[in-house]
Amino acid sequence: MKTALIQPQFAPNLFDLGSMLIADRVILLDTDTWSRKGRTHRAMIPADRGTQWINIPIKTADKKKPIREVRIDHSQDWFTPFWNAILHTYSDYLYFDHFHDELLALLGSHSDQSRLIDFNMAVFNKLLTYLEVSFDFELKSESDQPTVTEDKIIQEYQSKNYIYQLESSLSYNEKILNVCTQHQTNPEFSIIDLLMSKGPESYRILDQIRLTA
Repeated sequence: MKTALIQPQFAPNLFDLGSMLIADRVILLDTDTWSRKGRTHRAMIPADRGTQWINIPIKTADKKKPIREVRIDHSQDWFTPFWNAILHTYSDYLYFDHFHDELLALLGSHSDQSRLIDFNMAVFNKLLTYLEVSFDFELKSESDQPTVTEDKIIQEYQSKNYIYQLESSLSYNEKILNVCTQHQTNPEFSIIDLLMSKGPESYRILDQIRLTA
């Protein structure tokens, strides 16, 4: 049994989504302490020179709290630069017009959420429908043992393999990278990039990743 332990994100990259597709059980670690180095509040997309992050600001007072308790900082307008980065990057992409209105409505309608976890889950769930992907996952805080450590989870479910943010599972990393290379897709980019570049054909890449399990 493969268990994926992934922190909740609004638009994960293909390494993280791929780990969820490969796993038998997916647990989103919303009880972890929030970290600015994580991807719970940001997603990587292309830039004119390399890469860039689209970011959601977090209240300073919440930066040492569990992810599920972290609040978005609405003291300044963060959504305009957030959306403008997407607009500038993808306006010339093949499927930009196809997803523009829906994506703007999705992100904009949830931009006033108080908690980061609520924004992340609403956006992530909808992006999965755009990708025509479906799988079961659970928040650790809502599981039957929310305080159990990740190591204990692995032991309890007798997982032969586990995937923790993919950095600790190089074999899966390599398999996903190979699939993405075949399709000329950067697996470090957010799934927003996949939608904009591959559109309805995204399922071909995701199906192939599933078959690598």
